Amino acid sequence: MKAFLMHPDRVFNAEPPSPKATIPYAQDLELNVLLDAAAAGDYYLRDIIAVACAHAWENDIATVLYRQAILKDCLANPVIVRQFYAIATEPFSRDHSWSFSLYGRDAASRVSSGVHTLQSSLDVLARLRDTCIRHADRFTSAGFKRFFTTLERDLDDTYLGAARVDLNNLTFNNGLLLSAQVGDGGKAIGTMLRKPQPRDLSWVRRILTAGEPSFTYQLHPRDDAGSRAFGELQDRGLSLISDAIYQSAEHVLDFIKSLRAELAFYLGCLNLQERFDQIGEPVAFPEPRASQGHFRCRNLRDACLALTVGRPVVGNDVDAEGKPLVIITGANRGGKSTFLRSVGLAQLMTQCGSFVTADALATSLHSGLFTHYKREEDRNMRSGKFDEELVRMNTIADDLHQRAMVLFNESFAATHEREGSEIARQIVTALLENNITVFFVSHMYEFARSFLDDERALFLRADREEDGIRTFRLIAAKPLPNSFGADLYQRIFENRPGENRPGENRPGETTRPSA
Repeated sequence: MKAFLMHPDRVFNAEPPSPKATIPYAQDLELNVLLDAAAAGDYYLRDIIAVACAHAWENDIATVLYRQAILKDCLANPVIVRQFYAIATEPFSRDHSWSFSLYGRDAASRVSSGVHTLQSSLDVLARLRDTCIRHADRFTSAGFKRFFTTLERDLDDTYLGAARVDLNNLTFNNGLLLSAQVGDGGKAIGTMLRKPQPRDLSWVRRILTAGEPSFTYQLHPRDDAGSRAFGELQDRGLSLISDAIYQSAEHVLDFIKSLRAELAFYLGCLNLQERFDQIGEPVAFPEPRASQGHFRCRNLRDACLALTVGRPVVGNDVDAEGKPLVIITGANRGGKSTFLRSVGLAQLMTQCGSFVTADALATSLHSGLFTHYKREEDRNMRSGKFDEELVRMNTIADDLHQRAMVLFNESFAATHEREGSEIARQIVTALLENNITVFFVSHMYEFARSFLDDERALFLRADREEDGIRTFRLIAAKPLPNSFGADLYQRIFENRPGENRPGENRPGETTRPSA
C-alpha cells in the first residue's frame, strides 16, 4: 500500500541529502528565507521541503501537474489536510512513540513489539480511513482520489476486524501452544507453533466444556535451568513467525512514515501560502512547458524579498519566448539582482509543483539550476576574486547538463572589462550551444554588445527616470554604452552645503519603496 501523493508512479524519496551536499544555489537565492517560512518552526517540515527542492529537477511535467492538482485541493481544504497530517504524525510523537517501537533480538521480543506496533498502527489507519471517507467529496485531484480509494479498498471493516482478531491471538495471553517430537537425548525436535484450540480462546468454553486429557508441569520459581529450557523452546516456536510479524510491522510503519513525508510537503506549502496572505502577496500556479525556449511572466516578484520585508514588492513583466539568453543591464540598485533571484525561485517552485509569486508564469522545465554570483573578498578565499570566479565556473561546468538554467550576477567583472567580457562571451556562447538557458546581469557593455545581433538574446534594462529615481522595474531595452556616474556624484556631494540646486531632491526625498 502506497500513498502516491508526490509522484503518480513512485514513492517520494524523503531521505535528506548528505550534510556535506548542500543545495548549491541556496545562498544566492536566499532559499533559507523560503524554507523557514514554509516550516513555521517545524524542523521536519523544513527538511522535507529542502529534499523536495533538491530533487525538483528530476520531475517531469506530469509530476508537476499532478502535484499542482493535489496542492489546489490542499489550499481548498487546509483544515482537513492538517487533520490528515496530525494522524500520520501521531506514531512519531513523543507521547505515542513507545506504542510504535520495534525492538528486541530474541523471537519473543520481536513478536511482542511487532504485534503491539501493528495493533497501534491499525487504530491509526482506521481513523485515517474514516476521516478520508468522511471528506472525500471535497477533493477532486487524481492523487487524493486514488489515495482515498486505496484506503477504502485495502482497509475495509472486514479486513480490520479479522486483523484485530489475529493480532489479539498473537499476544498469546492464554499461553503458547507448541508441538514437538522427542529426539536423541530427550531433546525436542520439529518444534511447531500451533493455532490455539477454540476452547482455549474463550474462558466460558474452558469452564463449560471438558478438554482433552493433558498433563501440567509447573516450574519451581528458582529453577533457572528449567526456565532457560522453556525459554529456548518458546523461541523455537516463535521464531517461525517473528520475522514475518516484524517485517509486517515495518511495512505498515513505512507506509505511515511515507504518508507523513508526502503530506509534509503540502503542509509546508500551506504554511507558505498563509504567510503570503498575511503580507498581501498573491500567488498563482505556473504553466510548465515540456519543450525548451519558454519563459513568459506577468508581475513576477521575489518571494524571499516579500517574506523579508513583510509587504508586497514590485514585479516584472517579461516575454522571453524563444530567447534562451536574457541579458539584464542598467543602473545599480535598479532591481536587476532582485529580478534574477525571482527567476530562480520561480523556476524552483514551479518544478517542485508549487505556486509562484506572480500573476502568471509559463516556463520550460529544466534539468538543473546553477548560480554564479559575484563574491566579496573574505579570509576563506585562497586566491584572488577573479581566480575564485573561474574555479566556481569550472565546478558548475562539471555538473551541467543539457536543458539546465544558469543565473549569472556580475560574473567575471573582477578583471578589466575587455578580458571579463571576452570570457563571459565565450562561456555564454558555449552554454547556448548546449541548449542551456542563461540569465546574465552585467555592467560590462562590451559583453552585452557582442550579442546585440544575436536573435537568441533578449535585453532588459533597469528602468530609471530622468531625475535618477529607480522604479525597480525592468524594461525591454538594449544596453546603454554610458554609465551612471552622475548619480553617484550627486549622492556623494548633494549633502554638502550650497551644492543643492533649486528643485533638486535630497536622498530621503528621492527614495521610493524598493523591491
